[in-house]
Amino acid sequence: MLCGLVMAVCTGLQAKTKAEKAGWKLAVQSYTFHKFTLQEALDKCQQLGIKYIEVYPGHKLGEGYGDLSFGPDLDAATLKRIRQDASRRGVRIVGSGVYTSDNEADWAKFFQMAKAMKLEYVTCEPNPDQWDCVEALSRRYGIKVAVHNHPRPSTYWNPDALMQLIQNRAKGIGSCADIGHWNRQGLDELECLRRVGDRLISFHFKDIAPKRAGEEEQTDVIWGTGCLKLKQILEHLRDMKWKGYLAVEYEANWLNSVPDIRKSLLSFEILSEEVLTGRGRQWEAAY
Repeated sequence: MLCGLVMAVCTGLQAKTKAEKAGWKLAVQSYTFHKFTLQEALDKCQQLGIKYIEVYPGHKLGEGYGDLSFGPDLDAATLKRIRQDASRRGVRIVGSGVYTSDNEADWAKFFQMAKAMKLEYVTCEPNPDQWDCVEALSRRYGIKVAVHNHPRPSTYWNPDALMQLIQNRAKGIGSCADIGHWNRQGLDELECLRRVGDRLISFHFKDIAPKRAGEEEQTDVIWGTGCLKLKQILEHLRDMKWKGYLAVEYEANWLNSVPDIRKSLLSFEILSEEVLTGRGRQWEAAY
């Protein structure tokens, strides 16, 4: 039964799922596959039926590229070739990150690379005094800025800090919501989304294990088996009519995560169907 459901989900991902019709586009943050080359990561996206990817700077390109890694130092011909590599697999590179630099010239090169790659957004964590530069580059190149929330001591671990810094800036600047990091910092991930409001650009989407006494790390788990409020989050997205990318970031079982991600996609499809139509299946039973 599970195999049939998974095949249905993957077939649906290649067509138009209810989630996609609502404007919810599943992507992969390529760090999920950082033990593999970018070429191999694109193969895994194709295998999973995922159409979009956000590539992290520093991801080794793989076969045919020598020792090159993805980033702003690549020339135009190489960037075009990478786009073509993705396209052959039915995948589009839509974003890059998480990027940060202390140098404004580096930011300019990063946005130039993003423009050459035809990215929709960049995921980053600018220093607070760099916002004039980053906003100007975002406007110049027409690329959205999604600010990620790494844990303390990151400036942006709490969404209130982000909102204070960007409240008077361009609407194309907002949040890349890592719901797992919010929860790990003792914050309510749903309440954090409410604080971000219409500044929500994208997600690093996941589920994590509940906090347990004596355990420091809340590890990533298959979606729907952890402690995050996934159903309420999707209900919130439905109610605000949000559209954007939810990038799978699965930081567990590094060398064989595809089966876990398949199950997570199944959970997402079942839960999305329930939230969007009111007709649900018992997703826990799929395991």
